[in-house]
Amino acid sequence: MKPSVFCKRVHMRRTSIKDIARIAEVSHSTVSRALSGSPLISPETTERIRRIAEESGYRRSAAARSLVTSRTATIGVVVTTIADPFAAEVVNGIEDAANDHDYSVILASSNVDPEREMRVVRALEERRVDGIIVTSSRVGASYAGSFSQKWVPIVLLNNQHHSNEFIHSVMIDNHSASAMATQHLIGLGHRRIAYIGDRNGYDSDTERFDGFRAALDQAGIEFRPDYVAHGNGKPDGGAAAMNALLAASRPPTAVFCYNDMTALGALRSIRTRGLSVPADISVAGFDDLFVAEYSVPPLTTVRQPMREMGWLAVETLIRLLAGVEAEHNVNIKVPGELVVRESTAPPKESL
Repeated sequence: MKPSVFCKRVHMRRTSIKDIARIAEVSHSTVSRALSGSPLISPETTERIRRIAEESGYRRSAAARSLVTSRTATIGVVVTTIADPFAAEVVNGIEDAANDHDYSVILASSNVDPEREMRVVRALEERRVDGIIVTSSRVGASYAGSFSQKWVPIVLLNNQHHSNEFIHSVMIDNHSASAMATQHLIGLGHRRIAYIGDRNGYDSDTERFDGFRAALDQAGIEFRPDYVAHGNGKPDGGAAAMNALLAASRPPTAVFCYNDMTALGALRSIRTRGLSVPADISVAGFDDLFVAEYSVPPLTTVRQPMREMGWLAVETLIRLLAGVEAEHNVNIKVPGELVVRESTAPPKESL
């Protein structure tokens, strides 16, 4: 029987290695080695077996392969919510890197719930993913006690609660990036500069506030506690915090916001008061989400290299899985980039 005729018949059901071995008249192990690119099989035999496999519609079983290799070629990714623009960009970078390494991605969300985050991570581990990436983790250090004995490496991306005891992480350099944004406002001539943070108490907020303070101190500008307000990381919180700052006897001429969503709320509050950005008040954000370029006016902000951070998280996992630096905590800090747009300008002489 001609191989092509037999291939048409076996194509009606799922083709197995046994079918290919029967057609090629070789052993099962020879087929397996040839399909895996083993140098033990001659190029001619490998080419013939691969041609038969292609004609018969053979697809290698990921489940069977995982039994042999103890790997599933999958990475679990936990995001706060799929509606988060930051998470969307990071996941794009994760998928790009995963595809480069022939890995699949399983995506899950925590809904900003620490307990759910832990449950999702455990579920991914039970599904035998090779590694896990958690973005903006709300539990951070808790993984030290719960997962330190496990064989699934976890990389935290922009972890919200840090720990020196456990962490493989990829982080934005919050302190330096925030200092850079504040220095930009100082360079424009502002001296009454406010900070709107996130009242949820995340370490990222602390680091960004510290960078803000450091820039003021370096410039010899007195820090004013009444120029600090806290939102919730969302536009409504940013608007409420901005309203409080505008109620001061001498309102700030510039405000640096914890993130772009907070800045969007601040912009709305300023407009509602009949004031103009940047003529009356300059506003700067952090993240450079896609909405920053399209806000009114376009927002000056610190760009996080979100795709690159996702890519670095996968590369870190791959290195850990290969045993490179597996005995050490891997901590990667990436620099931010100041993107100057139309929401910042020199101050008026008085507000």
